[in-house]
Amino acid sequence: MNDARSSLTFHGAADTVTGSKLLFEHGSARVLVDCGLFQGLKELRLRNWNPPGFDPASLDAVVLTHAHIDHSGYLPRLHADGFRGPVYCTPGTRDLLQILLPDSGHLQEEQARFANRRGSSRHHPALPLYTEQQARDALSLLRPVAFDTPFSPAAGVAATLSRAGHIIGAASLRLEAAGRAFAFSGDVGRPHDPLMHPPAPLRDADVLVVESTYGDRRHNGVDLLDRLARIFDETFARGGVVVVPAFAVGRAQHLLHTIALLREAGRMADVPVYLDSPMAIAATRIFAENSGDHRLSPAQCEAMERAVRYANSPEESKAIDRSSGPMVVISASGMATGGRVLHHLVRFLPNPDNTVLLVGFQSAGTRGRALQDGADEIKIHGDYVRVGARVERIDGLSAHADWHELVEWLASSQLHPQRVFVDHGEPAAADALRRRLVERFGWSVEIPHQGERFTV
Repeated sequence: MNDARSSLTFHGAADTVTGSKLLFEHGSARVLVDCGLFQGLKELRLRNWNPPGFDPASLDAVVLTHAHIDHSGYLPRLHADGFRGPVYCTPGTRDLLQILLPDSGHLQEEQARFANRRGSSRHHPALPLYTEQQARDALSLLRPVAFDTPFSPAAGVAATLSRAGHIIGAASLRLEAAGRAFAFSGDVGRPHDPLMHPPAPLRDADVLVVESTYGDRRHNGVDLLDRLARIFDETFARGGVVVVPAFAVGRAQHLLHTIALLREAGRMADVPVYLDSPMAIAATRIFAENSGDHRLSPAQCEAMERAVRYANSPEESKAIDRSSGPMVVISASGMATGGRVLHHLVRFLPNPDNTVLLVGFQSAGTRGRALQDGADEIKIHGDYVRVGARVERIDGLSAHADWHELVEWLASSQLHPQRVFVDHGEPAAADALRRRLVERFGWSVEIPHQGERFTV
C-alpha cells in the first residue's frame, strides 16, 4: 500500500447494528476500531464463529470506543486467536470491562452447557465462543487513556478519544496519519441526557464514520416521569408486576435515577423495586465512582441506590419469582437475549395483570424485538411462553442520539469531510441518515457492506 493512502474495512456493524469491528490500515500500521460481538438474528450470531476477516496476530492495537458488548465482546476471542497488542480505551471503559467481559464469558459457557443438556446444538459437544477465564485473560491487554490525551496505537498513527456521552467512558475516536484525519463517532449520546454529559463536538476530519442506530427515528417528547408513573400506577392497580429487561450499563442506572425521582416526588407507590443483575449492580457502583463522567451528584447517586433492593445471589433471584405483585423487577439483558430476566419473563409474561417495559433499542432477531413487534409467544430455554402481559415501550430512556440530534451534533462540529460512511444501523436507518446528511451538508455519503474495503 502506498504510504499516502489508508484503508477502512468494515468487518462488523455494516448492514446491522452489532458486531462493530473496523480495520484501519495505513502503510504497515493495522488498528482495529472496536471489537464487538454480533447479536440478534441467528445468522448474525453465527458470524461470531467465523474467522474475523483478518489475522488477529497482525494487528498493532485495538481501540475501543466504549464497553458495550457489541463493541467489545469479541476481544477475548481475538486474544485467544493470537492478538497480543494493547487495547486502548478510556478509564471508564476499562472499569466496565472488568465486569462485562467475564460476565460475557460466563454466559457463553452457560449457553454451551444448556445446549448440551438439551441436545439443541448441531455441534457435539457444544462449546463456548470463549470462557470466563479467557475473558479475564484478555483484560490484561487494556491500556486506559484519558479523554483528549494523545496516544499512538501504531507507528505513524496518532489518536485521541473525546467524550461521546452514551455511557460511562464512551468516546469518539480521532486517528491521524500522513496529515489526514479520520473521525469515528462511536455510539453517540443525547445532548440533554439527564445522566450523561453531552457528546463533545468533533474536530474537522477528512473522513467521517458515523453511527445510525436511530437514523430513521426521533425520540418522542413525552414526559418520561409522567409516562413511567402512569405505567406503574396502572400495573400496580391490577396487582401486577412490571418486568424491565434493562441494559446493565446505562439504562439500568437511568431507570433507577428516574424511580428515585418518582419516589422523592411521592408519585410512586411504596412497592419493592428489585435490581436482579449482578452486572448491573456492579455497574451502578462503577457509575457512582466515575463522578466526573456523568451529571449526578453524590447525593443523587445515593438516592438511586436507596431506591432499589439488590438481588445478588441466584437464591435471591429465585425468591422474586416466588413472589407476586405489585413490584418492579429490573434485570438484564436489555434485549432479553440472555441473563436472569429470562426466568422472570417465564414467570410473569403469561399474566395479563403484568407489564413488560422495554426501555432501549431492540435489535432484529431478539426476544425484545419480538415483544416490541407484538409477538403472541416467545421461545425461552427451548419452550414457547405465551405473551399475556401488556408490553410497553419508553424511548426516553434511550442512550442513543436520534437522527435529528446526530445531525445537530455534526453541525456543531463544523466538519468538512471528503468522504462519509454511515454504519451501525439497520439498513433502513442507515439509508435514512445518509439522505439527511446529503440534504443538510451536501456530503458524499456511503453505506458500507459487511467485509467491504475502502481506500481513502
